[in-house]
Amino acid sequence: MCRQEEPMKFVTCIWMTSCNKMIGVVLVFFPAIFLEMDILPKNTGRKMLLSEASSQRSVARMDGDVIIGALFSVHHQPPAEKVPERKCGEIREQYGIQRVEAMFHTLDKINSDPVLLPNITLGSEIRDSCWHSSVALEQSIEFIRDSLISIRDEKDGTSRCVPDSLPQHQSRTKKPIAGVIGPGSSSVAIQVQNLLQLFDIPQIAYSATSIDLSDKTLYKYFLRVVPSDTLQARAMLDIVKRYNWTYVSAVHTEGNYGESGMEAFKELAAQEGLCIAHSDKIYSNAGEKSFDRLLRKLRERLPKARVVVCFCEGMTVRGILIAMRRLGVLGEFLLIGSDGWADRDEVIEGYEPEANGGITIKLQSPEVLSFDDYFLKLRLDTNTRNPWFPEFWQHRFQCRLPGHPLENPNFQKNCTGNESLEENYVQDSKMGFVINAIYAMAHGLQNMHHSLCPGHVGLCDAMTPIDGSKLLEFLIKSSFIGVSGEEIWFDEKGDAPGRYDIMNLQYVEPNSYDYVLIGTWHEGVLNIDDFRIQMNKSGMVRSVCSEPCLKGQIKVIRKGEVSCCWICTPCKENEFVQDEFTCKACDLGWWPNADLTGCEPITVKYLQWSNIESIVAVVFSCLGILVTMFVTLIFVLYRDTPVVKSSSRELCYIILAGIFLGYICPFTLIAKPTVTSCYLQRLLVGLSSAMCYSALVTKTNRIARILAGSKKKICTRKPHFMSAWAQVVIASILISVQLTLVVTLIIMEPPMPILSYPSIKEVFLICNTSNLGVVAPVGYNGLLIMSCTYYAFKTRNVPANFNEAKYIAFTMYTTCIIWLAFVPIYFGSNYKIITTCFAVSLSVTVALGCMFTPKMYIIIAKPERNVRSAFTTSDVVRMHVGDGKAPCRSNTFLSIFRRKKPGAGNPKKRQPEFSPTSQCPSAHVQL
Repeated sequence: MCRQEEPMKFVTCIWMTSCNKMIGVVLVFFPAIFLEMDILPKNTGRKMLLSEASSQRSVARMDGDVIIGALFSVHHQPPAEKVPERKCGEIREQYGIQRVEAMFHTLDKINSDPVLLPNITLGSEIRDSCWHSSVALEQSIEFIRDSLISIRDEKDGTSRCVPDSLPQHQSRTKKPIAGVIGPGSSSVAIQVQNLLQLFDIPQIAYSATSIDLSDKTLYKYFLRVVPSDTLQARAMLDIVKRYNWTYVSAVHTEGNYGESGMEAFKELAAQEGLCIAHSDKIYSNAGEKSFDRLLRKLRERLPKARVVVCFCEGMTVRGILIAMRRLGVLGEFLLIGSDGWADRDEVIEGYEPEANGGITIKLQSPEVLSFDDYFLKLRLDTNTRNPWFPEFWQHRFQCRLPGHPLENPNFQKNCTGNESLEENYVQDSKMGFVINAIYAMAHGLQNMHHSLCPGHVGLCDAMTPIDGSKLLEFLIKSSFIGVSGEEIWFDEKGDAPGRYDIMNLQYVEPNSYDYVLIGTWHEGVLNIDDFRIQMNKSGMVRSVCSEPCLKGQIKVIRKGEVSCCWICTPCKENEFVQDEFTCKACDLGWWPNADLTGCEPITVKYLQWSNIESIVAVVFSCLGILVTMFVTLIFVLYRDTPVVKSSSRELCYIILAGIFLGYICPFTLIAKPTVTSCYLQRLLVGLSSAMCYSALVTKTNRIARILAGSKKKICTRKPHFMSAWAQVVIASILISVQLTLVVTLIIMEPPMPILSYPSIKEVFLICNTSNLGVVAPVGYNGLLIMSCTYYAFKTRNVPANFNEAKYIAFTMYTTCIIWLAFVPIYFGSNYKIITTCFAVSLSVTVALGCMFTPKMYIIIAKPERNVRSAFTTSDVVRMHVGDGKAPCRSNTFLSIFRRKKPGAGNPKKRQPEFSPTSQCPSAHVQL
């Protein structure tokens, strides 16, 4: 077939085709021209027409007004070694004799039909194609020669007679053929069409399904009552897809039928993503070595490619089955056969176990019961119009006809003529199509007669002889109800609609196999009853290169492999399967769903009030708040007692306020992050600690200065900023530094809730506190803690009743441990919120416990110790202020922060005490 997608090849192909056609014209016309010019004697010319090859082949003729030619494969094709001689094989019953008799039977019915072609008798000229192109072409030339001679004789006004020696069943006059029925093979049909279309002779095929024959630019005069192999290839592919056979081998018969059909199958398979493991072709009449070699190649693809799609003629399938038996291959393959196999018993006869489970495509054609009645009544002595019938009879019953010209000496017993055809009778699977093809020709002739000969009885001059080009127009427009009740019509390509039965060869009983109808394919829709299907011994067959990937895996096709062979690779933890070849990572905050086919949002987490750590922190804070309020209350009630006054009560109130805010912090930290809670977090965490440690720094600094002053033997002036309000101002300044720092950071980075992704599968709702927002306030508080620890360390040897410094030192040591542990935990884990909660709570708890527990114990449990004498140093701590007044009484602004002398404002002024070793007045300083 010439394909237009390759221009140069197309032109070359057309040129060669034209040359072949011209050669055919010369071969056909050359003898007729010599006869016409009387160069050869007419008797001699006639003898030449009966060539040696043709004279050896029988022809079945039936007289009529219009002659229809037919090509049936009465015999098997020549074996490989007999091809040059064109010597056909054994006679065939289903594809041969039955079709010949179907032609006779159908023409009998048409000629007796008062509606279809009344007063017009159809005749026939049936020739044997032997399922071989060279034989069919030879017989087609005979069709045309007879037609040309008949036309010449009509022009001469003479009638040529055939020799008296011809059998009685052959007509003694010849008429031109109006059209040709057949042949069965697509490759043979193409060869015949190339010749017939030169002489405008329509051709209707009953089983030639090649896709190429749909091309009207090359095969204009070709029609068929069967669908194109494009539909059959689609049906076969649908079967393969239904059972997920994605990796199959492909075999086809060498020739147009197999090649075009397999090409269509491969194209459809590629579109559907199916892979061909191995593709091969072979002639039907190939030798054993060729079939064995083919089978070995197919076995190389096992165990993956177990299904073999065979777009083959029946004898090709049989050759494969024989090779299976020869090589001991049983149950390894499942064959999917085309309509060349269908449900033919002759294909599998003797090799049923090898074919068991095979699925075949059969053109939908119910049995023609009327033909059975006709055929089974045929007898050897009465059926004289079929020249091959005696040969068939001998072959059918394995007997001989003594004295008959066609006697077969290979059989021993003699035929009686009473044998019954009912024994082992099976009707040809394409019988309905053969009959429909004949009816199609008859309906075309009737439409032509109605149009060209309206009201005329019999043939008119317009139909004498039949104009093939006009007949073609009427044929392609004709439609009728077929022999089985189906509607027959032709599309623009001359093809009939596609209807197929799906057959399955099954083991039905011991040593018995049969084709079972398991489904249908009608106009693109496949219906199969899975409960009726029966595979081979291994049950449901698997034919895949690689098994389907599990959930969450993708296919990675190995280099150099087909698309059906892959390695399954799992996607990463945060990836989903975008398509079968691609993993795609989910965005932050998203995670693959359960099916791993997409992403879904990760549940946002934040510290819940119901968490055990939250409950502990809240309970701890609540207890701390209660204790803090209780301590504050006691301090207020006993504010004028020595134990409170000796503790610098103003700084104690600042410390208690810081402790209270420290216990409030966990509530703001645990609460769901909002703009408000984020502001409170940033303020309270830094501010609460700053209030505690600023007051403690101020207090320890004052103690250190007092102790430092007491060691001097001569004091020229009193220490500065020793008054209570001076201490408050100093503490406030230190606190305001932290407050300013926090406010600045808030302005630079406004607090708001954000999503945090500590890992790819976790999402937390937190406040947007940067590292700077944490380090700066904590660093400042750390500076205060270090300063306070330094002063606490310096005053560790304070006199016994000056023991508050001792508690301050313990507080700072413990606080240092807490915050040193806090920093790595905070920055090295995902538990920042709860870490901050406990760090702040523990810090203020240590301050509360160490600073205020001893005082509360004295106030509540030991009131007798809450007296002034208990807080007067035994080892007097004196501050040497010297005896000069100017240095001791400065009029500067800072003098307001100095403490008043003891007894100031008291009418009874105390006289300063003098140490025996001191040279200036000393004063007991209240710490």
